[in-house]
Amino acid sequence: MVIYLPGQAGDEGPILDELTPREIVQELDKYVVGQADAKRAVAIALRNRIRRQKLDPEMAEEVMPKNILMIGPTGVGKTELARRLAKLANSPFLKVEASKFTEVGYVGRDVEAMIRDLVDIAIDMVREQRLDEVSDRAEKNAEERLLDLLMPPQNEASESADRTREKLREKLNAGKLDDKMVEIDVKERGPTFEFTTNAGLEEMDISLKDVLPGLFGNRTKKRKMRVSEALEYLVQEEEQKLIDMEQVTRLALERVERSGIIFLDEIDKIAGRESGHGPDVSREGVQRDIL
Repeated sequence: MVIYLPGQAGDEGPILDELTPREIVQELDKYVVGQADAKRAVAIALRNRIRRQKLDPEMAEEVMPKNILMIGPTGVGKTELARRLAKLANSPFLKVEASKFTEVGYVGRDVEAMIRDLVDIAIDMVREQRLDEVSDRAEKNAEERLLDLLMPPQNEASESADRTREKLREKLNAGKLDDKMVEIDVKERGPTFEFTTNAGLEEMDISLKDVLPGLFGNRTKKRKMRVSEALEYLVQEEEQKLIDMEQVTRLALERVERSGIIFLDEIDKIAGRESGHGPDVSREGVQRDIL
């Protein structure tokens, strides 16, 4: 089982740079009962990671972040501590069961898939934050495009046309045009196909348009829909125009490198003794890959 817990864009909370380990523990006390030693350990580790980010690159290389091993029965708060810590730090967080991973060449996912999943989570986090930043502008642009479609044909700009546009804007904002039908250009998405990789036997949906953009181009087709649906579609289209996905990916990679957290559950199940037969044959490789 893999649990994805992306951060919430726009969450209000304490500024992490201003929190001392004691104050971080106080934040964790709101959600986890007891476990004082564990809270102090993760609070100090988080504070040290923040300090490392403020060092010069040369010095930061000498201060490596450490892993934390939490041992305890089910229900004592191990996962909740890690999850709350990640939310407090606004860090990409991924919980995985170590027993689901195997050495490359065996049935199961290879451990590198953890990092790929964590990067996907970070991309979603950064993208959601960018969407919040551009949402007002996207809504305004979409509204103007929709008004262009609703406006009756005009030979030239005039005061009457401006008044008509403003009246339509008022009706649009009041929801009086929601059921009116309008025809808009909708981008076609290329055909998709599934393939299986050797590394991890993971199925992926790939669009031919993404793989071969020059082959399909940006074809569109006319489609009739209600004004409310058209506005929603146009807002999404404008948001995509305003977001630089290359920058989003770059920032997401930096966030994973600086503050990504992977919670490995059930690691004791792959910590068996060396064995050359039976179901434990790939454990040694998994242990090495995880380390």
